[in-house]
Amino acid sequence: MGNVTILGPVSSCGTELPFFSSRVSAGFPGPALDHMEQKISLDDLLGINAPHTFLVRSLGDSMMGAGIFDADVMVVNRALQAIHGDVVVAALNGEFFVKRLDISASQIVLRSDNPDFAPRFVMEGDELLIWGVVPDSIRNHRRHA
Repeated sequence: MGNVTILGPVSSCGTELPFFSSRVSAGFPGPALDHMEQKISLDDLLGINAPHTFLVRSLGDSMMGAGIFDADVMVVNRALQAIHGDVVVAALNGEFFVKRLDISASQIVLRSDNPDFAPRFVMEGDELLIWGVVPDSIRNHRRHA
């Protein structure tokens, strides 16, 4: 199925998790944060729009410039209208890909965010289906360490 694996639809969970609005330094450690500012739902944070939101696992390194690496889980919203520049899950002639959508007046191109991968030009007679837009992705940092 190309370079994605569809894991399934996302159900709304409504669970709220503690959210600390202070940013955490990626350089020198800052003082400990000992108070929570609010609670936030992952549904809200990830824009879960059930039943139109699916989880899809990426395969390969063609989108690493977009911060999507092999085995990352992508949140795919099928209710969003894809526009130029969006990262999308697309089927080109029945083969699924995650690519950046490049639309010009004369051409539609599915581009990788990795210079090692050639763009896929949509030619006359090709069948293109934009399956959904990828607004977010989730990475297991222990797996990628």
